[in-house]
Amino acid sequence: MKIIDRIALVLVIIGAINWGLIGLFGFNLVDSIFGAMSVVSRIIYTLVGISGLWTIRYFTYDHD
Repeated sequence: MKIIDRIALVLVIIGAINWGLIGLFGFNLVDSIFGAMSVVSRIIYTLVGISGLWTIRYFTYDHD
């Protein structure tokens, strides 16, 4: 697995955990660490979104 794939996968996992916390407890981990809609949190959200789009290509892999 290429390094960019690993980074994308880690960011997607971080995003999934954050959304799980929001859904279950109403707690936004990214906002609580970096501030609500601060520049850093917006960068993180953008990177997670791009990573989600990047990982769509996993559907085209042959997993046999």
